[in-house]
Amino acid sequence: MSVEISKRIDARGSQCPGPLMELVRAIKSAQVGEVIEVLSSDPGSAKDIPEWANKSGHKLIEIKDYGDYKGFIIQKGERKRRRK
Repeated sequence: MSVEISKRIDARGSQCPGPLMELVRAIKSAQVGEVIEVLSSDPGSAKDIPEWANKSGHKLIEIKDYGDYKGFIIQKGERKRRRK
């Protein structure tokens, strides 16, 4: 799959919840539809980032395995509205 990555975050070496928090900051400043890749060597990111993306209304496009670390490619979606 070929997508244009708007921003790449190198969070390798950062421990949980660092990579996720860097992604959250980047998503907040991104436009809907922009694609962000987070590079993370933290094993917890494999669970945390996909779960957060799903709950937050963003699309996990791909998880790339680079050996010692993974790349999580996320597309910013529309903000989910909170239920009242």
